[in-house]
Amino acid sequence: MSKTNIFKALANFQQEVSVIHKDTQGYGYTYADLPKVFEIINPLLKKHGLGFSQLMQGQSIQTILFHIESGETLESLTDIPQNVSLKGMNEYQVLGSAITYLRRYSISSILGLVTDKDTDASGEQQKSKAPASSSSKEAELPWLNVTDKDKNFTREWSRLIAKKQAKEPIDIKELRKFYRVSKEVEAKINELINQ
Repeated sequence: MSKTNIFKALANFQQEVSVIHKDTQGYGYTYADLPKVFEIINPLLKKHGLGFSQLMQGQSIQTILFHIESGETLESLTDIPQNVSLKGMNEYQVLGSAITYLRRYSISSILGLVTDKDTDASGEQQKSKAPASSSSKEAELPWLNVTDKDKNFTREWSRLIAKKQAKEPIDIKELRKFYRVSKEVEAKINELINQ
């Protein structure tokens, strides 16, 4: 099936959608929450004849972008991390947090949204202006948190979950080069490692 209509509509949408600023405060970082993303994209999706749906598909979230007139679709499938436990949260709260987090990133990905400057792979956290003592270097590092104030997984924690699922080693010493790690979070990392 041809996808000419959906690609044309998506390209027009992308030319018009603005950068979505990260104005929701997490623990030591900011992010664009789902209501903010929807507030910006929904009028433009309507204008360009696009819609989307995000469905639970087994242990995954299926994001479907569709062109209303032609019925053409683009789809993506994102796995939900399994067997994760967080202190103070029951399994349904953990699942809800993961779903919200993944919905936000799945819709951003399929639409090609920009949410401020992307520092995920830039190595900015590794830059230092001048040699400093280990204590002052540590004070400049961001805290590693499991969830944000809305109980959504942080980007960093989701990466650790993905590493665990891929059976890659998780090294707390290595993490401490990039983050400050509290005793509570270290305990959660050890729980994740030992699952």
